[in-house]
Amino acid sequence: MSEWYVYIVRCADSSYYTGVTTDVERRVGEHNAGSPAAARYTRGRRPVSLVFRERHVSRASACRREYEIKRMSRKEKEGLLAQGWHQGDGPSLDS
Repeated sequence: MSEWYVYIVRCADSSYYTGVTTDVERRVGEHNAGSPAAARYTRGRRPVSLVFRERHVSRASACRREYEIKRMSRKEKEGLLAQGWHQGDGPSLDS
């Protein structure tokens, strides 16, 4: 079973983009390169920088968490970032 991550990047315009992946560094590189694999949202907002990542044991769990984060207000997202998981891997989650 592979590990999945929910990640948040801060875009050049200070907006946030949230996504899921199995390889955070590769994915952030894709966003910054503006490659076809990059999200349309980030292509015009480069460069992006990683500000949060959270490890999950399944894709389903990561997608549920991504949905929760995408529904948060900017203020709530900034509160999440202030909790400190942006420095590396957060806890492994399976809920």
